[in-house]
Amino acid sequence: VQLQASGGGLVQAGGSLRLSCAASGRTFGNYVMGWFRQAPGKEREFVTAITWSGGATDYSDSVKGRFTISRDNAAENTVHLQMNNLKPEDTAVYYCASASGGSIRSMELLRSGGVHYWGKGTQVTVSS
Repeated sequence: VQLQASGGGLVQAGGSLRLSCAASGRTFGNYVMGWFRQAPGKEREFVTAITWSGGATDYSDSVKGRFTISRDNAAENTVHLQMNNLKPEDTAVYYCASASGGSIRSMELLRSGGVHYWGKGTQVTVSS
């Protein structure tokens, strides 16, 4: 499975960006998808995840209420991350991630680092 992320860029604080991640390759079967991020000098951290059906989502406390993850209804192998009210501390390289299994339990495992596939990162920079 290959994950292709897009949509990063430079934005002022309070602005918005939308990231997308498209999965290709052997994408049969259920899988959860999500995003992690890594700021300079810091460890990679969980941001958000969504189940196969899109019926359940999970967010880190730092982005809850500002970020929204969703599955693309037209392209089911694609997820979007809408990031609103961006803050300078959101500056990081954002990585798309995926793991087998479509359940909430699978999403919990992804959150704890049980990632099966990583995409290349996309840079998000928020200026103050």
